[in-house]
Amino acid sequence: MSWIILVVSGVMEAVWATALGRSEGFSKLGPSLVFVVGLLLSMAGLAYAMRDLPTGTAYAVWVGIGATITVVYAMLTGAEAVSVLKVVFLAMIIGGVVGLKVSG
Repeated sequence: MSWIILVVSGVMEAVWATALGRSEGFSKLGPSLVFVVGLLLSMAGLAYAMRDLPTGTAYAVWVGIGATITVVYAMLTGAEAVSVLKVVFLAMIIGGVVGLKVSG
């Protein structure tokens, strides 16, 4: 169950990171509220997962999931350019996250 919660909290990290960028310095109410809710859910999920998982592994997986989804979303929406190298490096992050799961 801790791994599922960790994955969901990693997704919520991408939500709050994207909302933070769209809040324009907290000047837009909607994205600012999404940021706060996403941040709270993400941190609560990470804290819950860390009760059963090693801190280093949980944090690395959480960051990897959040960072990867944030960049992929930005590329899909056109906010960030797509390149072969970016895709390769994102695949490396995903491989690292999977490696941490299967090695633990």
